[in-house]
Amino acid sequence: MAAKFFAYFAVVAALSTVAKSDPDLLQDICVADASAGVKVNGFACKNDAAVTEADFFFSGLAKPAFINNSVGSVVTGANVVQIPGLNTLGVSLSRIDYLPGGLNPPHTHPRATEIVFVLEGELDVGFITTANKLYSKSIKKGDVFVFPKGLVHFQKNNGHEPASVIAGFNSQFPGTQSIAATLFASTPAVPDNVLTKAFQIGTKEVNKIKSRLAPKKS
Repeated sequence: MAAKFFAYFAVVAALSTVAKSDPDLLQDICVADASAGVKVNGFACKNDAAVTEADFFFSGLAKPAFINNSVGSVVTGANVVQIPGLNTLGVSLSRIDYLPGGLNPPHTHPRATEIVFVLEGELDVGFITTANKLYSKSIKKGDVFVFPKGLVHFQKNNGHEPASVIAGFNSQFPGTQSIAATLFASTPAVPDNVLTKAFQIGTKEVNKIKSRLAPKKS
């Protein structure tokens, strides 16, 4: 009986270790000290004596962003970079604004699930699973939609009026990888022969896409 109990306890302990969530905080706050130069999984903590209310405040999501790009959308982040007090708390926000016809191109967040709340307008949204199945829906003001962690997803304003959403993340710094820019505008560049074979297109098409996605020179 003792042996069976020990074996059961060992299995439960192993499973709980594998499935456990992020570690609990070891202090009330750990405001990010971006100037520390210390590389950790997150940011080093600012000295408590130097922490102020401003470290937990950001007003940058109050108004729509100015949009002047080819995709017709702008993401305004409210993560640990803008709000140092988010360090170690595992949450962040963004505001996304869209012109009529504007697109937040297919992308992923490698470190977070995303949930959006529609402030204004109507959007067509969707995500694609690793089984290559698309889940999509039209959402309007007051609606909520979820994009699971790490999966490719998008939002498009197919209406005739501007649209905007507030997006929440379960990460202080979710990261974003835009699929097109990642593949066609990386530094150093992905070899042309990789892109031509992957997308079944010619070198001319690859170069044309790269020229359109290249950062604009100031």
